[in-house]
Amino acid sequence: MTTSTQGSEQSAPTANAMRRALRRARDGVALDVVEAAVLLQARGGDLEDLCASAARVRDAGLEAAGRPGVITYSKSVFIPLTRLCRDKCHYCTFATVPGKLRRAGHGAFMSPDEVLAIARRGAELGCKEALITLGDRPEDRWPEAREWLEAEGYGDTIAYVRAMSIRILEETGLLPHLNPGAMTWTDFQRLKPVAPSMGMMLETTATRLWSEPGGPHYGSPDKEPAVRLRVLEDAGRSSVPFTSGLLIGIGETYEERAESLFALRRVSRAYHGIQELIMQNFRAKPDTAMRGMPDAELDELVATVAVARHIMGPSGCLQAPPNLVDDEYARLIGAGIDDWGGVSPITPDHVNPERPWPQIDELAERSAAAGFSLRERLAVYPEFVQRGEPWLDPRLLPHVTALAEPDTGLAREDAVVEGRPWQEPEEAFASAGRTDLHHTIDTEGRTADRRDDFDEVYGDWEALREAAAPGMAPSRIDADVKSALAVAADDPTRLTDPEALALLHAEGPALDALCRIADDVRRAAVGDEVTYIVTRNINFTNVCYTGCRFCAFAQRRTDADAYTLSLDQVADRAQQAWDVGAVEVCMQGGIHPDLPGTAYFDIARAVKERVPGMHVHAFSPMEVVNGATRTGMSIGEWLAAAKEAGLDTIPGTAAEILDDEVRWILTKGKLPTATWVEVIRAAHSLGIRSSSTMMYGHVDQPRHWLGHLRLLAQIQQETGGFTEFVTLPFIHTNAPVYLAGIARPGPTTRDNRAVTAMARLLLHPHIRNIQTSWVKLGTEGAAEMLRSGANDLGGTLMEETISRMAGSSYGSYRSIRDLAAIADAAGRPSRPRTTTYGEVPAQREEAAMASDGHLPELLPLLEVERATPVPLPHSWTRTQGN
Repeated sequence: MTTSTQGSEQSAPTANAMRRALRRARDGVALDVVEAAVLLQARGGDLEDLCASAARVRDAGLEAAGRPGVITYSKSVFIPLTRLCRDKCHYCTFATVPGKLRRAGHGAFMSPDEVLAIARRGAELGCKEALITLGDRPEDRWPEAREWLEAEGYGDTIAYVRAMSIRILEETGLLPHLNPGAMTWTDFQRLKPVAPSMGMMLETTATRLWSEPGGPHYGSPDKEPAVRLRVLEDAGRSSVPFTSGLLIGIGETYEERAESLFALRRVSRAYHGIQELIMQNFRAKPDTAMRGMPDAELDELVATVAVARHIMGPSGCLQAPPNLVDDEYARLIGAGIDDWGGVSPITPDHVNPERPWPQIDELAERSAAAGFSLRERLAVYPEFVQRGEPWLDPRLLPHVTALAEPDTGLAREDAVVEGRPWQEPEEAFASAGRTDLHHTIDTEGRTADRRDDFDEVYGDWEALREAAAPGMAPSRIDADVKSALAVAADDPTRLTDPEALALLHAEGPALDALCRIADDVRRAAVGDEVTYIVTRNINFTNVCYTGCRFCAFAQRRTDADAYTLSLDQVADRAQQAWDVGAVEVCMQGGIHPDLPGTAYFDIARAVKERVPGMHVHAFSPMEVVNGATRTGMSIGEWLAAAKEAGLDTIPGTAAEILDDEVRWILTKGKLPTATWVEVIRAAHSLGIRSSSTMMYGHVDQPRHWLGHLRLLAQIQQETGGFTEFVTLPFIHTNAPVYLAGIARPGPTTRDNRAVTAMARLLLHPHIRNIQTSWVKLGTEGAAEMLRSGANDLGGTLMEETISRMAGSSYGSYRSIRDLAAIADAAGRPSRPRTTTYGEVPAQREEAAMASDGHLPELLPLLEVERATPVPLPHSWTRTQGN
């Protein structure tokens, strides 16, 4: 047993424990962490027994995948884009310092010419992968890196990675596989369109190896296990085929190694996005702090591969680098690997430069000697090639399909590796699909209550159920409701969190008292008038692959209920709304994979050109991020361009609950809380105001509502940019997360009253307008909320698809008379308003009153094609709040 796993400090497992664990492995019974730790110590005959059962699991997986007896590899070039890094791993010789680079005649980063020279040489030799490896965010530590990026016109390292990936695609035909280290969710959105796969080694989940002085990762911010697990989860949420793995023998115990393997399995199970796991053995290197540490022995690696195979199961793909195991190829094959990783005919392994790659012919011979044929794959694994959307961006599909066998997803032996344009899909953005859904949803309904990919597209429901359980546990209430009511009545700004939480749980007479207090605060803040806006919703597409689990609006492009409007149809609907007195169009949609980031500008421009006086309230923060990442612009730059194109304000939707504990249950790939806040602050700084929203009553609890409302109040105090707060009760009927048995069936009447009342109190005096949703609550429910602190009814809508697809039974539009009747039911007068709560011009008000604020007829299903179709956006965030 090697001391590299602190084995000398661990007691060896008993013979009984080993026999039991081996028997369970042979029988295919799921192992636990304790059993896995025992098996990691198998040696001699026990190790042979373990490997035999692991190999059987691997063989079953290869048979199921349609490639029995095949071991794969990727023919690649290794491009070390920069060797500067902000981390200080104690075993690493890849990372260096600026002075050494200067003395060697190198810049802080490889130049584009240097990168392309390697890539072109690889293409000439038939390589198909460009493995781009670099240090983590070097500009955060090294001024030289910042200066180089600024001089070359790049905002950060990720921008340079993106730019070089596009050039590699266009000028050489190689497929980039990106290893930029610890990425954020936004980084994944920026890089997904330019690389079919990415990776980052987990290495270990042993936090002490990062947090304790002398540990191999001490002083390396990106090596914190929680950070690296978050990266793996963000990759899954972003539908990025991802490579990860372990570095064994750096001081972890067997239990810690087993826990790391189970952490990888949890992520793989939750998102189905781990394309391969690398089991890499530690090799001590001179001139490093860990030069005296013994190498991880071969038995350590073999046992780890075999245990990983049992834990990951037959569908997992396991790789061990062939250049790190001397001549012991057969032992790794026998332990259950099915891939040799990237092998380069021209570039060294820059991470392990002392260990040259084997020749591909030799690798084929060694594989054949073990009874396996060697086949080339692409950087992205064949399963993901065959899955297609949403795992492969449409702009990458031509590059991938040119190199892949259509029936297997493996590399084509006769493929010509040459540059191809990286561009938006060429199909015209013409109207398509069920474009009458905005009114037939009320007459014919949706085709089915769920999509036929329900069991796969949202991740693993059982894993999600386990993750949701802790967050749905009610909080203990320590504060006294009566004293909290007294504080609220005296000065709601003095409410403490415990007091606010107690009020959010109020029931019976206490709830009645709370609503009366909120209504008094409302009257003092904004008066008795109930406001509404004559507006039209235009959801220009419902095609979306983000995978939000609460959303019943999103469809694949091939689904029966999918649709996309043309730019002319969008403009026609805006014109029709203007003709009946509308002052605003509210436009949002799904995140269609074909939508170019500039299409949102085209949509705003199309409306403004047709109806110059119309207020364009459009594009949720999710759509803003989508547009920015697809164009390569910063969020601020994109918003400024959208404003120039005609955008006036943005809806503060895509918020759901601003707590990532809840968000990652509700949504698979939507933007995290911090990014939502970043978009809102950027918009407000540019003078683009927004609404704010909260969707509640699903897997959340009052403590989440409290945190959400506090955050909105904080933002408003900083920016003053919110026009209102909109309550969005969860519509459960057709929501996937409800159909899977995870979410509650929406909020109760008690919940709705408490949320409305507490929104009024907790946001006072910063956000003056509290809007209730007749779409989700109906006439009586909306009137009750007007008596609980709300002062606004939202809009006439004219059409509404998102909530109706989710199962709302309250129709798609309300006339002005209908809205006035709701206000009248609450004993209050009503008046129209603009988006920013100003007075409506008399001419607009007269037109609205003449039509009663609704359309005389609905637009036809399809229009006659114009001679020159205008590119139309296919995309939107299709959620209940979006």
